[in-house]
Amino acid sequence: MNEESLRAALGSLPLDGLRFYQTIGSTNDAALAWAAEGTRDLSVIFAEEQTHGRGRGKRQWITSPESSLAFSLVLHPVGVETVIIPLYSALGALAVSQALESAGLHPQIKWPNDVLLNRKKVCGVLAESVWSGEKVGGVVLGIGVNVQLGSVPPQETLLFPATCIESEVGHPMDRVSILRDILSMLIKWRPALGSKDFIRAWEQRLAFKGEWVAISSEGKPVSSGRVIGLEEDGGLCLEDDTGKIVSVQFGEVSLRPVV
Repeated sequence: MNEESLRAALGSLPLDGLRFYQTIGSTNDAALAWAAEGTRDLSVIFAEEQTHGRGRGKRQWITSPESSLAFSLVLHPVGVETVIIPLYSALGALAVSQALESAGLHPQIKWPNDVLLNRKKVCGVLAESVWSGEKVGGVVLGIGVNVQLGSVPPQETLLFPATCIESEVGHPMDRVSILRDILSMLIKWRPALGSKDFIRAWEQRLAFKGEWVAISSEGKPVSSGRVIGLEEDGGLCLEDDTGKIVSVQFGEVSLRPVV
């Protein structure tokens, strides 16, 4: 993949800007700097390789050359979008899920933002905000997708089982086509961010429904419960071992199925 082929493939989308790198530290770091410079809405940074890619909770996200998708999208929230910032990561996960569905796969979303195939992680989403005083001036939505076989890190380095699209479909997939589908779905769903239709579409793909999961958050005891669904605001609805319904809100939360 090169910048010329990427621009040609994405030419039909209403993107405002595109920067392509063969190797970069982190697409999110570059996009945050670009947003601070004043780049406009729907500007994209794409890299073939990241040397310091980041996931949630400052975890490392490995991007192997020419086998993954690693990109960050600069968005400028307006109107109601400015008060539902935590839902941007779910927007990325929903867009990836629908793009994979068009390839005949059956993804699920591990709340709040990881995409799974056969209960293994295929995509991570990291949303970070750019602040202007007390107002959000922009959101950088970083998305990493394991596409080809070489994109999956060694299992002993993983906190959660991982897979790639090629392993699940049984043949190589075109990365540019997947990228275009993800961006198309993201642009499609963005106007519905936070709506009942958005929450419903997210909940339909929610992983571990009816199963017991463990919830951990920095500085808090590990809790567990059975996944019921989503709250109206996108929070996770659980039933604890006493039958009480509890809500888990956004933050640095880690969710794991109880085996």
